[in-house]
Amino acid sequence: MEEALRLSQKQKLHQSLSPLQVQFVKVLEMNAPEIEEEVNRALDENPALEVSSDAVPVTGTDADGDFTESSEQLQLADYRHEDDIPAYRFEANNRSAGSSRFEPLAVEGGGSLMEQLMSQLYQMPLTEKELKIARIITGNLDDNGYMTRTLLSIADDAAINEGIDTDPAEVKKVWNIVRTLDPVGVGAVDLRDCLLLQLKAKERTDAVDVAVEIVEHNFDLLSRMDFDRLRTAIKVSPDRLREAMAIIRSLNPKPGGAALPHNDGEDRMRQITPDFVVECENGNLTLSMPNRIPALVVERTFADAEVDITPRTPSRQAEAMEFIRRRRDDAASFIKVLSMRQETLFRVMSAIMKLQKEFFMTDDELALKPMILKDVAELTGYDISVVSRATSGKYVATNRGVYPLKFFFNERPKEDSDASAREVLAALRNIVDGEDKKSPLSDEAIAALLQKQGYDIARRTVAKYREKALIPVARLRRKA
Repeated sequence: MEEALRLSQKQKLHQSLSPLQVQFVKVLEMNAPEIEEEVNRALDENPALEVSSDAVPVTGTDADGDFTESSEQLQLADYRHEDDIPAYRFEANNRSAGSSRFEPLAVEGGGSLMEQLMSQLYQMPLTEKELKIARIITGNLDDNGYMTRTLLSIADDAAINEGIDTDPAEVKKVWNIVRTLDPVGVGAVDLRDCLLLQLKAKERTDAVDVAVEIVEHNFDLLSRMDFDRLRTAIKVSPDRLREAMAIIRSLNPKPGGAALPHNDGEDRMRQITPDFVVECENGNLTLSMPNRIPALVVERTFADAEVDITPRTPSRQAEAMEFIRRRRDDAASFIKVLSMRQETLFRVMSAIMKLQKEFFMTDDELALKPMILKDVAELTGYDISVVSRATSGKYVATNRGVYPLKFFFNERPKEDSDASAREVLAALRNIVDGEDKKSPLSDEAIAALLQKQGYDIARRTVAKYREKALIPVARLRRKA
């Protein structure tokens, strides 16, 4: 076998991001709370990074410059962050009238669906074995309260994982008990079963009996909203059918979701912090960024330290110098990245404000113009990916509300159209709201009406926007 060496040339284009660019991309995607947390983390981890003394407002002095801090305030000032302050520092039995009081936030936990069901089962005369089986059953319910496993599988799990000697018949007995718990409908195997559980738990009336007949024996006709065939199948008058359908519509298809109570504490944690504020006064728009990030600088001892490592430098001293150099470079890079982020966000928001000026002047959703990422990229000179990251998860506060930046992006129905997608959606909703519910309009009929209003769009586009607006098809919008 002959072997030969061969030399060849190949031209290859390769692009890689520098560490600074990677860090910039990371912080650009962060919203206001996330970047604040990132700054605090950097301050904790990097001793070469500190808050500029010029950026800290002077506190503890009155108008004449007299010192007014109390001894308690001086003690609390010894801690770097408020989270580091021990709880006992906030507790004082002897408070003056003007002293501040720390009020801890107490939030009542709602508990999971499984916990709520088990709390009801513990109050029933069940054996320890039945309670263990019930725990396995409730643990196999999904977030909507539906059963996700077969009884045979649960019996196998009980035997293998818990060492419980049982069979599907005994599991079914416990499962039927679970199906009687609140919220009514949990433990169902599908939507039809869930609706039946709720209907059979209601007080028996003629309308409820008709509703049970529809769900139990004519569920396929119900799913298609074929009311003419439903009336023929169950032989009832239109009025009785309407009463039964009203009862069916009042049922909850996801009983497990209703089991979890509203948690005010979680709502507070999900509070939106606007990254921008746009104000309109006397026909002029002003943009500001409520920046709660302090100005950062490189700590003086790190900045003034001379790092000159030579072959003759002792190893310990060289390690110390390398540590100083690395930390100082990291701090300088982080400060530069924050400045780049601030400038990028401001320029992107300024471009959005320029393109959607009419909306910011009126706060009218119909005043939104067609705008895509490419439009902002062309105005700012940034790449589309940069614009996408700069607008992701960011919010702007206006005179009438807070909007996500993605709210302002909307495409044209057609390339040569001046109407925005939101304008077409609003017109589509108006048509659907005003239609005859006994004979809903098809997508083709809606397209014809939109064309009469000046929106030249096809039936497929109507279907696309209808699905985007969560409007069901005509047969599902039909009412008896």
